[in-house]
Amino acid sequence: MFQNYHNIRDTAKHFTRLSTLNPFVVLLYRYCHIVSKVGIDLQKPPTTACKCVGIFWDLDNKPPNSIPPFDAAIRLKNAVSLFGVVRCMIAYANSHAFSYVPQVVREQRKERKLLNQLENNGVIKPESYLCRVCGRRFYTNEKFVNHFKQIHEREQKKRLNQIESARGKRRADLVVKYTMKMEKYKRAARDVLTPKVGYGLADELKRAGFFVKTVPDKPEAADIALRDHMVDMMDKRRIDCLVLVSDDSDFVEVLREAKLRCLKTVVVGDINDGALKRVADANFSWRDILMGKAKKEAVSVSGKWKDHDILKRLEWRYNPEVEKNAYDLCGERENADMNGISSDDAGYPQREDDGAWWELDSSDSDVTS
Repeated sequence: MFQNYHNIRDTAKHFTRLSTLNPFVVLLYRYCHIVSKVGIDLQKPPTTACKCVGIFWDLDNKPPNSIPPFDAAIRLKNAVSLFGVVRCMIAYANSHAFSYVPQVVREQRKERKLLNQLENNGVIKPESYLCRVCGRRFYTNEKFVNHFKQIHEREQKKRLNQIESARGKRRADLVVKYTMKMEKYKRAARDVLTPKVGYGLADELKRAGFFVKTVPDKPEAADIALRDHMVDMMDKRRIDCLVLVSDDSDFVEVLREAKLRCLKTVVVGDINDGALKRVADANFSWRDILMGKAKKEAVSVSGKWKDHDILKRLEWRYNPEVEKNAYDLCGERENADMNGISSDDAGYPQREDDGAWWELDSSDSDVTS
């Protein structure tokens, strides 16, 4: 124990001496201390093949019907993040896609209604339902939902009305005051209340970080808007890898344009022999995304892309201008030798003496003697 104390004291004295000599030592010590605490490895090279990745989701063609939208979006983002840093996540659809309720969700709602009837009749005695806003417990789901609507939903509407009616500093103060309560209500309402329209597709995707855009109910309106957005991102050079979630063959030309601009292309769809997957550099199915197989395959695909980029840098390429200049220079030298033109006239360096190569100068003979 005393030995450790002396070691610490000696280290502190040494540090104070260095700091008096050079104040930069203090900043360097603090930076290295922070790096060691956080666990940042400055020597570790990046492990991704692409810098920026963009996800473009065609919800009209490929909605997440099998699992909840939030889980689908998070799994998709985690799988694609192995190709690079996900910079943008875009989703387009018309109003019909957001109002549609999948068959799986319909069956779950029917089962919930049946369980509510059994609980009210006393046939089933489930565990108590806990309200995550006020902490009260209820022994039937119907009473729990009524309590949530009559008390907490009304309180939420009052808060929103107060914020909307206020102006200036008072509005900012109300937002700060009710932020925690509003977030707590939103987290609890996801599991309690049933969405009035659809099954909460847009809200769940926004919660996962997607930019969700609703387009007019016209034929191929979502495809045109999504295609224009992808071209705009390519023109601005904001992405290096384009991930398309769709099976629509109308996006083939966009993928070809992306490959001509040296972008990596990835397609997520269920059609194995689709036109998109034949054009893209890599492809996955929704089953691979949900089961986690896409993560393992993404690692190997990213490694192949790295190897391909390295080999592409090392390979020799024919440059016609450089080769032509080199060929003309060699031809001039050969013509000059064949025509008997001296090297001085041709512009090439020549020895100063005109004697034979085996004859030595007087200076050289003196040196040898």
